Amino acid sequence: MPNLAVLFDLDGTLTDPKIGITRSIQYALSEMGYIPGNGDSLDWCIGPPLKGSFSKLLNTLDVTVLDKAISLYRSRFSTIGLFENYLYPQITETLKVIRSQNYKTFVATSKPHVYAKQILEHFSLLPLFDNVYGSEFDGTRSDKGDLIQHILLMENLSTISTIMIGDRQHDIIGAKRHGLYSIGVAYGYGTEQELKAYGADFIAYSPDEIPKLLEICFNK
Repeated sequence: MPNLAVLFDLDGTLTDPKIGITRSIQYALSEMGYIPGNGDSLDWCIGPPLKGSFSKLLNTLDVTVLDKAISLYRSRFSTIGLFENYLYPQITETLKVIRSQNYKTFVATSKPHVYAKQILEHFSLLPLFDNVYGSEFDGTRSDKGDLIQHILLMENLSTISTIMIGDRQHDIIGAKRHGLYSIGVAYGYGTEQELKAYGADFIAYSPDEIPKLLEICFNK
């Protein structure tokens, strides 16, 4: 029997990163001479790859402009923003339950893996994961489908015994691209409607529902 594995998105699934991400985006926009919106108006930027979000915010495909925006964002996020972050209630307990059931657990985030590891260390979650995967600073594997493919290959995981858990359409799309079951979490930044529209197999309304849904998935 292949190892049963669970891939967890980070932002909007394990932690609530709103303050750090939105303030860092506001800083980058302000430094470039734009008037940034308030934090709530930037919620849609939480989860998707950063370059795509800045492309929409700045209405440009100019790589030089986008790279500058990302550089400014990271100058704040890497020192301040990544710690303006909160664990969702019940996450630690939920992860411990999942680990006790002998699932292998991995983080699969579009965020650079360097930042992801720092955040997990900050919340003492790193021991609850077999490995942490994310993008590179040049944007490599920021697409969730590419990232999932990389994890499957690196960890020698079977698609029929691996589940993706996340709060945005990108998580669901990436899972479906490789034939994985997916659990959408409705307590994050994607709506229940978004998750269902893109084909999430199950919806979790709170972290403590995830272990039961995993059992259902793996016994289908």
